Amino acid sequence: MRQAALVLAVLAGPAAAQGFDAVGALFADRCVICHSGEDAPLGLRLDTREGVLAGSENGPVVLAGDPASPLLQRLRGEAEPQMPLDGPPFLDRDQITMVEAWVMAGMPAGAAAPSPAADRRRPAPGEQVLWPDVQPIFLKACIKCHSDNSKLGAPPEGLRLDSLENVLKGGHRLAVLPGNPEMSEIWRRVTGLATPRMPFDGPPWLPDEDIRLIRDWIEQGAPDADGTKAPIPTGARIRLRGVLTGAAEIDGAGFVIDSGTRVDDRPRIGDQAEMRGVVQADGSVRAERFRDR
Repeated sequence: MRQAALVLAVLAGPAAAQGFDAVGALFADRCVICHSGEDAPLGLRLDTREGVLAGSENGPVVLAGDPASPLLQRLRGEAEPQMPLDGPPFLDRDQITMVEAWVMAGMPAGAAAPSPAADRRRPAPGEQVLWPDVQPIFLKACIKCHSDNSKLGAPPEGLRLDSLENVLKGGHRLAVLPGNPEMSEIWRRVTGLATPRMPFDGPPWLPDEDIRLIRDWIEQGAPDADGTKAPIPTGARIRLRGVLTGAAEIDGAGFVIDSGTRVDDRPRIGDQAEMRGVVQADGSVRAERFRDR
């Protein structure tokens, strides 16, 4: 009875044109930033009709005339995680009905299937790196945990990586210090300098080129899509744990030790050390506590 009611609702919905034209445009807007290219999650590419029909490593995601197709269940929130993974907001009822209607009609190609979304050319070493250059990395590899749609129920340590605003905001502590990748927890985690290494379900870890882009973006000031650098998060708190590589340096990340710094069991170079500090207006970090680990 439920399936019959769903079929009637789909056929009566707003999606009279049931070709891939409008469905493909919707996927291009909400899905292909993750589900495209060689590193699409589970190999599922939604940038072409052929990719949708090919399905994923787990098998087909749409079955002609089947309202319980796995893709539809994910869009409706009947299977976890609900898609798009960077929601909420998720697709609205009319958008889901349009995809349902296309599946019920046998997934026709339509009069003119849209061209796949053009891949943004990755900046070469030394070129400017903007937020749109690194955003797909976070969306494909990180937001399955670090978003309000987290498969863990809540983003670990309150860190959301689903938007530029949230990346810069950080979680329980700062994740990105613009201009200083060595002091940025995100870069330290994806390189394995800090543990656990991310993504948490690795290996495989991020490709070297992805890590390079993230580093270049942070080093250039974490600029937005227009090239405007992020403001220095004065007063933000940082915790750094690793190997002491200089008198006031952990894993290459330098900080300031002054008369107000509490020093316990001062570590020697090569020892494991911990620094807890605060970002200053000039972007430096003043250690409030420094100790041997």
